Amino acid sequence: MKRIKLIVAYDGTNYSGWQVQNNGETIEGVLNRAISELTGEEITVIGASRTDAGVHALGNVAVFDTESRIPGEKFVFALNIRLPEDIRIQDSCEVPLDFHPRKCVSTKVYEYRILNRKFELPCERYTSYFYHRPLDVERMQKAASYLVGEHDFKSFCSIHTQALTTVRTIYSIDVDKCGDFITICVKGSGFLYNMVRIIAGTLIQAGIGAFPPEHVKEMLLALDRQAASQTAPARGLRLVEIQYEKM
Repeated sequence: MKRIKLIVAYDGTNYSGWQVQNNGETIEGVLNRAISELTGEEITVIGASRTDAGVHALGNVAVFDTESRIPGEKFVFALNIRLPEDIRIQDSCEVPLDFHPRKCVSTKVYEYRILNRKFELPCERYTSYFYHRPLDVERMQKAASYLVGEHDFKSFCSIHTQALTTVRTIYSIDVDKCGDFITICVKGSGFLYNMVRIIAGTLIQAGIGAFPPEHVKEMLLALDRQAASQTAPARGLRLVEIQYEKM
């Protein structure tokens, strides 16, 4: 028996998220079928981040156990010819059997992309959130600075979260503008359900002057989902990478 690690990129537009569901196609479901077909085994992958419907990834991580004699580094090629064009493995390798993508210490990097201009661009409609009102990037960055560090993010997660604790650590949040695009890059030890999208929605409101940036401190202290702003749409979010400590 050996454990294979996959780096998975995907366009989440046509999927009901990562996790297998009864009412729609998922990234996990497609991977399970493709690997099972390849190895002749009943395979169930374990994913690092169970992204929501419509969320994209450049580098999600998944592992599976197999008796197959295919070398770990060859799975990337064998799987990509079996996968639909909106899912592609970026790398594959063998890892220790005790490596677990959600339990090993890691840093997750997410980006939220906002198309900030007067009119929409059709080619960007599935990979960014169009927002027509001008956004003040400096205000957004100032508001974001209050979220860096270890905090109780209960105000910034869905009320449906099943997490045992809502305390998380954000290492950095950068808000940058390039042309008509504003990108919010968030790095942290882990994230709660809808946390990055709620952060994005809150920073957008700060960017239009709905409240002073300092008000984010009060949102954190409120420990109430209603204290923060609306959840930004899924299409603007992508998981960039997951960085693990040396295995």
